[in-house]
Amino acid sequence: MVVACPSGLLKKFSSTGVRSRFHLLTGVSGLLFVLVAGVYLFPRYHGPGWDLDHTFLPAHPIDHLIAAANKQWRTLLTQETHTLQNATAKYRQRRGRHPPPGFEEWYRFAKEKDAVMIEDLFDQIYHDLSPYWGIEPKELRRQASGFSPRIAVRNRTAIPIGHIGVGWMEAWVDLMATIEKHLPDLDMPLNGMDEPRVIVPWEDIAQYVAKDQQAAQQLLDPKDVAREYMALSDLREDDPNAYDPGFTNGGGMPYWYLARMACPPESPSRLSDIRQIDFAAPPPEFYNYQRLSQHGYLKNWTLSKDPCSRPELQFLHGSFIEPITVSTTAQLFPIFGGSKLPVNNDILIPPAMYWADNELYSGGNDNHGGRWSAKKDLVFWRGVASGGRHREHTWAQFQRHRFLSMLNATSVAIAEDTTNRAYLDFRLPDQAEYDLACRRGAAGQLPALLHHHTDLGFIGLQCFPDPGDAHCPYTDPYFELVPPVPMKLQYDSKYLPDLDGNSFSGRYRAFLLSTSLPIKGTIYNEWHDSRLIAWAHFIPMDTTYMDIYGILEYFLGYGDYPGHDSMAQKVALNGKAWAERVLRKEDMQIYIYRLLLEYARICDDRRAVLAYVDDI
Repeated sequence: MVVACPSGLLKKFSSTGVRSRFHLLTGVSGLLFVLVAGVYLFPRYHGPGWDLDHTFLPAHPIDHLIAAANKQWRTLLTQETHTLQNATAKYRQRRGRHPPPGFEEWYRFAKEKDAVMIEDLFDQIYHDLSPYWGIEPKELRRQASGFSPRIAVRNRTAIPIGHIGVGWMEAWVDLMATIEKHLPDLDMPLNGMDEPRVIVPWEDIAQYVAKDQQAAQQLLDPKDVAREYMALSDLREDDPNAYDPGFTNGGGMPYWYLARMACPPESPSRLSDIRQIDFAAPPPEFYNYQRLSQHGYLKNWTLSKDPCSRPELQFLHGSFIEPITVSTTAQLFPIFGGSKLPVNNDILIPPAMYWADNELYSGGNDNHGGRWSAKKDLVFWRGVASGGRHREHTWAQFQRHRFLSMLNATSVAIAEDTTNRAYLDFRLPDQAEYDLACRRGAAGQLPALLHHHTDLGFIGLQCFPDPGDAHCPYTDPYFELVPPVPMKLQYDSKYLPDLDGNSFSGRYRAFLLSTSLPIKGTIYNEWHDSRLIAWAHFIPMDTTYMDIYGILEYFLGYGDYPGHDSMAQKVALNGKAWAERVLRKEDMQIYIYRLLLEYARICDDRRAVLAYVDDI
């Protein structure tokens, strides 16, 4: 169990009974969805209803955030198309050009798989590919065909080139095999690392994107278009034209120094350099979350993850402090992977573990939790102390360590007992900002609440240098190891926080598909980001975690302050229903199929005139 304070202190909050670790999930999950429960009973998703079960006034800030997200979702659902003609019209309106060749066949494929056909759901594709319109097609083909590992498609067959560990290549090839007969010739470089690989300076990316914008908004006359992709040369066993992207480890400097060069020159992060943080007296940047929030709760999920707008992330997340591996290039080249930071230029595809359905990450295909009423009123988390290469002088800044400490009753009690309301690796939010009912009286109420409603802990401490076992000399005084718990048993709890590890969390899709409520804290982007709406499909949590206690109290209640358990249930079940409509394996096929049609067009010498126009 996580003790998150020197052992022996405040024994009354030790780990007997329900552990006081992460009650924050409880709060966040309830506000995700205020949709009517009947939605789940229909084979197709008919959209959110509205059923606020509050009995108090004035409304909580979370009420407003849920209402706004629910309205956004309703608006999104009105954009669904049901015919090829409507789909192509929406495409041209949103993308400014004709669809790529093969679009009609792709549309039939998607319809046969009962997909939700909303053009906005594919926005991530066009965000990722936009800079590549600034590179000449011949150069893109040279880069892609000379890189290993990759998947090559020739004559409607997907062929693996090179190797990736942990079964990722096998999973991606298996995914590609389900759509290979529809694909043109192409070469698809793959990232086999947890960490993203491409981070191009902002000045260069701005020029590349400008070329895309100039080329768009020019709908060609149908008689002037080309309708067939070019064929690529046959594969060779030993390619004499191997491509070297110029990967570097950054010379030992923090990854932050590389990342901030992808930010605009006038951005807050471009010149920010803060190596360490004292949570008792944090720098002004620490409070940036306030301008991104509505009375302390995130109102802009996208901006909250943006390192360019949040210089404080450099001392709050292991990816910027010291990743496990740094192997990155400032040269734009097309490489595909499962996640990236907002400043990276990798091209997103569904992660291998999402397609493989490993029970370690999903709990099994047929096990996503039972009835809400049978679940424990508990915030539950298990995992390793990953997130990067933490060391004795940096571990207190890493995201997983901070989160476990902040939801541990003992460490919170210590923080309450100090004049600066701070602990080794976190500080408590100002009461004037959140006005928590559990902090209006004597100290000890918040720790007691955590003690009864949280159960979080590390199953391994991943020390650097590695001592050879699951322990770590410099964190052992603060964290006790707990036994692992299979995913299928984690669904017995109502609230499931999801935190970044070395990159994204491979459990997120499974949490969304479960009958429990996920609470998400991340700075990483994934393929499905344009399909999910914060406060409607999941509960967003800021990387400072300053909002966690308010989220927790909102859903659990405290004293005379009523909780919102029924709202948490509605969010969880509606989130599950929506995920079952847009995050299926079929949706992964549909997404990568369309992505590769667009990618093949960008790599084609005739890309400016290559288009589908048979509907006109």
